[in-house]
Amino acid sequence: MTWALPPGMVDAPAVETPDVSSAAEAKASLLLRLRARGIRDIGVLRAMEAVPRANFVLERHAGLVPRDIALPIGCGQTMSEPSFVGLVLEALRCREDARVLEVGSGSGYATALLARLSGEVIGTERFQTLAMQAESRLLSLDVANAAILWADGLAPDQDLGLFDRIVVHAALDAAPTGLLQRLAPAGILVYAEKSGSGGGSAQTLMRVTRAIEAGLIEEVIGPSRLQSALSGRSALL
Repeated sequence: MTWALPPGMVDAPAVETPDVSSAAEAKASLLLRLRARGIRDIGVLRAMEAVPRANFVLERHAGLVPRDIALPIGCGQTMSEPSFVGLVLEALRCREDARVLEVGSGSGYATALLARLSGEVIGTERFQTLAMQAESRLLSLDVANAAILWADGLAPDQDLGLFDRIVVHAALDAAPTGLLQRLAPAGILVYAEKSGSGGGSAQTLMRVTRAIEAGLIEEVIGPSRLQSALSGRSALL
């Protein structure tokens, strides 16, 4: 039997519902690619599964979120591809009680990940526009143990004290002495070191550990392609 609509009534338009299954599949696919690229730390993988990268990109790039590529975030800056972010976090060896200083917070994505892996995160960003946007994103996700300051992360305020972990999302000519002095005993600094000169110089992701008895221990993690570090606070953006 077929039923006819009463006079004056029309079929309601179909309501579009989010394709939850495809989003879940995209996230699962990304996690598999991260594992294939050597990311094995379960805590890092769980954090990257829990933090929605889509919340930290410009709206016009939302469709590119599931891909393992770097994306522009404004002010001439980019957010690294997830596989590299995972490599950096794994190299940092975060602990649940660690105090972390992040230099170059950018979109705030890595900050949110660090917040799930650590006790307290102080992020610094030289571009005021990015710092404000990133802080707003953290608030929208109820991230309570992280804050982003508009500041020169290469010269952090002395009042911030020492840190168990320091990460620099930029390339430097050498390990920054000022940041090494802010490392607590057994603390770890992760940064990218440039070799050669010019824009085509090679980079290496480095881990420096302040060993309690052996002094500073340097380790090579792998290749890197980060933008060069900029000192000071931006006066215009």
